Amino acid sequence: MFGIDTNVVIRLLVRDNDAQVRAAERFIATHCSAGDPGLVSRVVIAEVAWVLKDYYDYDRTQVAVAVRGLLNVSELELDASDDVHAALRDFESSSADFTDCLIVRMNASAGCEHTITFDRRAAKIPGFKLLAG
Repeated sequence: MFGIDTNVVIRLLVRDNDAQVRAAERFIATHCSAGDPGLVSRVVIAEVAWVLKDYYDYDRTQVAVAVRGLLNVSELELDASDDVHAALRDFESSSADFTDCLIVRMNASAGCEHTITFDRRAAKIPGFKLLAG
């Protein structure tokens, strides 16, 4: 199994560098399969959402579509895919950032009772608890 970095995923999604897109597609085609997928870690998933939003100006819907699309690529295995699915649902029904939604879901899966935050938008998601400051 190979790990796939954020910049490779971004090239495949945004397709803004022809040479890198071809290299990424060639790598996936020759080294990744449904039986032996490339791993996209939780950190990479969070970075992808952030880069799409902040660098490429994707709106919330476009970010959600991109992340959901990654979940459906059989040659890729998204780390903690159940948490990613749940985070997508939270993201689409709230004003919180995708990364905050993923954090609270990962922490809940790790057994955390709450995730403490100063972020008022994130605190509206079940599992977060606002810390007054």
